[in-house]
Amino acid sequence: MTSFAGWLRDTIGHEPKDISLFERALTHSSRSEDNYERLEFLGDRVLGLVMADWLYALLPDEPEGKLSKRLNVLVSRWTCAEVGRGLGLAAQMRLGKQARDDGAFDSDNVLGDMVEALIGALWLDGGLETARAFVHRAWADRVRSEDAAPQHPKSALQEWAAAHDRRPPQYELVGRSGPQHAPRFVVRVSIKGVGEAEAEGLAKQEAETEAAQALLDKLG
Repeated sequence: MTSFAGWLRDTIGHEPKDISLFERALTHSSRSEDNYERLEFLGDRVLGLVMADWLYALLPDEPEGKLSKRLNVLVSRWTCAEVGRGLGLAAQMRLGKQARDDGAFDSDNVLGDMVEALIGALWLDGGLETARAFVHRAWADRVRSEDAAPQHPKSALQEWAAAHDRRPPQYELVGRSGPQHAPRFVVRVSIKGVGEAEAEGLAKQEAETEAAQALLDKLG
C-alpha cells in the first residue's frame, strides 16, 4: 500500500518538506480542529491566479468575457471535485465517523475544497511554481480539450432549454435528511415537456449541480 508521502510524490508530483501541511489539507473538520479550511481559503486564490495567467497566455485572441466564462468553470468546486476524483483523493481523506457516514468522501463540496487546500499547501511548501506545476498537470486535459468555453452543468442545461425553445429549468428541493450539522439535500430539476432528474448532495447547490448533470445525461 502506497504511503501518504508516496502518494504526494507519485500523484501530486511533490516531495513535501512539511508533510503536516498536506495532512491538514486533507483533514475534515469532523476529524480535527486543525483542518483544511484555512488552506482552502489560500488555495482558492492561488488557483484563480494560476488559471487566469494560464488562460491569458494560452488564448491570446479570446475576449475577456469568454476568458471569464472559462475561468469560472475551471476553478468551480464542481471541476475541483472532478480533479480530486481523478487523483484518487477520497482514499487519502481524513474524515470523522459522521462525515464518512454522510458520504463526504464523494461530496463535491468536500472534494473540491480539499483540492484547493492541497494547492494552498503546495504554495506554502514549495512556492508559486510548485503550485503552478500541479495545476497545469491536473487541469491540462480540461484546459486544452475545449474548443469552446466549458460550462457548468446548470448553465449548460439552461442554454439547452433556450436553444430548444423551452422554459428555463426549474429546481425544487424535494427532500432533506440527516443531522443539522451535516444535512443531505435532494433536488429535482425539470424542464416542462422534456423531462426531469433528481440528485442528492451535502449542500443544496451541490444537489442542483448533480441534478442538472443527470438531466443533461438523459438528454445527451
